[in-house]
Parts: sequence; structure tokens; C-alpha cells
Amino acid sequence: MEALHEPRLVGVGVGPGDPELITVKAVRALEEADIILVPRTERSANTAGRADTIVTTAVPSAAGRIVATPFSMRERSGVGPERRAAWAESRDAAVRAFREGARTVCFATVGDPSVYSTFSYLAAEVAGEIEDLRIEVVPGITAMQALAAAGRTPLVEGREVLALVPVTGGVDVLTAALETADTVVAYKAGRHLPEVLDAIAATRPEHDVTIGTDVGLAGEVLRDGKDPAAREAAPYFSTVLVTPARPTTGGRL
Repeated sequence: MEALHEPRLVGVGVGPGDPELITVKAVRALEEADIILVPRTERSANTAGRADTIVTTAVPSAAGRIVATPFSMRERSGVGPERRAAWAESRDAAVRAFREGARTVCFATVGDPSVYSTFSYLAAEVAGEIEDLRIEVVPGITAMQALAAAGRTPLVEGREVLALVPVTGGVDVLTAALETADTVVAYKAGRHLPEVLDAIAATRPEHDVTIGTDVGLAGEVLRDGKDPAAREAAPYFSTVLVTPARPTTGGRL
């Protein structure tokens, strides 16, 4: 069967984990999709991952339209053979769906499709295979927003500057951000937590530090980064929020 006119590939942000944080627009996109691709790591290859758990909870009718695609966690940086193979398999799943008649294929991604998501790679790969492909993005709530809400800590106020850093880029990158920004959010910090906390203590000792794991889920853990016990390693996707002291209301205006 030939692909229908104007095939649509939609990156759908499903939020950080709590199904109640998925947007109305995201739910509608998932309800309308012919096929919903969800990423699964090596660890969750045979079980539901976070993205498909959110999707099936928020949109129960989606269960029969979900297709799991690989997301390699073994390669921490660069584009090696396992990452290329995962991208190719995800691309092939989307291309196959379109060529079998799907009009709309959604890719459900945790958080937001425009923030450290594999959706941009998938879109580039599929666009090279499907003629007249229309690419759309439905934004989602990010982990840093969820952590700020859970900790009741504003991300930024007044004239403050916000920096978002993936710790996979190295602690030096984090240190540079701490030296220039008021609020710094460190993603994927769990395995490097001692080094991350040392960098914060050396650069911004007066700042507040909150570490969040599984924010919004039943196993949510929030820790004070200045507590010595917080130095223990945490899951890979843990987030660290570093915020300045705000002793007066409106003092950062």
C-alpha cells in the first residue's frame, strides 16, 4: 500500500513521568496517530519503558498502536555502531509504517522533543526516505520544571540567567556554567554525582542544591545536595538543580 499524501511525523513530548503532566495537545496527537513509536533502552527492551507507560496510562486506546524502537545507552558520546544501528532501526520502523499506509506516526519522548531528545535524529533520518514528509513537534514538560515544582523552588526570577548542562559533556562544562549563570540544571548527573557536587561546592558554595530522581512518580526521591549522604551515586537520569539564595522578595528584579 502506498503512503498517503502528506505523511506526518510528530514528536510528542509526554512529560517527565507523571501521566497527569502530559498536555491536552499531546493526548490528541497520540489519539490521532496510526502508529506510536516509543524508545526503549537495552535495560527495558522487553518491558514497558517510561515513555510507553505514560502513553498507555494517559491514552489507554494507544496500547495496540505502540511500536518499541531501540535507544542505545551503551555509547555515552559520539556516534558509534550501536547508536547508528539503533537510529537505523527506528528510522526503518517509521518508514515501514508510512509505506504500509500510515498517515501519522508519532514518536513519544520523555520530557520535550526539543530538549536532548532523539526525535531530531529520527526526523532527519525519516525525511531522507519519505517524500513530502511533514514534521511537527508537540512540546512537553521537562524534568527541570518538574523538579523545580516538586522542590517548590523557582527556576529563575527577575534578571537571573538559566543554564542547562548535560553532565555527559564533562564536569568542566558544568563548572563553566556555574561560573556564568545564576541557576544551573545538570541533566544525567546520577553516575557523576560526587564530581558534580564537588564542582558546585567549589564554584557556588552559597547556592541551594536539590537532587531529583523519578520526580512525579511513586518512587520520587528529592535530596538536599549539601547533605553528605547525597553524594551516593544515583540513577543515570537524576537531575540536579542549583539555585541562588533569594533572601528578599523581588530582590532579583
